[in-house]
Amino acid sequence: MLNKLMLPLFFLLLQSALGQTVFGKWKTVDDRNGITKAIIHIYKEDGMLQAKVLKILEEGKENAVCAKCDGDRKDKPIVGMKIMEDFEQNDKGEYKGNNLFDPEQGMTFRGKVWLDEENENRLKVRGYLAFLHRTQTWHRIMEE
Repeated sequence: MLNKLMLPLFFLLLQSALGQTVFGKWKTVDDRNGITKAIIHIYKEDGMLQAKVLKILEEGKENAVCAKCDGDRKDKPIVGMKIMEDFEQNDKGEYKGNNLFDPEQGMTFRGKVWLDEENENRLKVRGYLAFLHRTQTWHRIMEE
């Protein structure tokens, strides 16, 4: 009886260990200067990927507001701000959307998010402006 219960539990644990997803908490690192910037929470809502800023890590900017933003985001705290909205998963396991927001620039880009093939604890986040793009690597925060 015990063996019948342990086998499904073992496979469930193995699947969760091997099958990392893009969802969870990530530490952002600026691709230009290597500065650790923030902690972002990526979550699923209504079947779509969403992301918001949980904490700013960059020294001196912990309570930053969105000074370059327009509209509803103008001068609002960046902590708690949604920076990815309604990204959809494609058949390659990537998530794509038109609402990747950069509060430092006050700009919205098309975006793509996927796990690094070499290390599933690294997330690739790419923003597109016309035919140009920029990619950052974010690092998974392991929950305790």
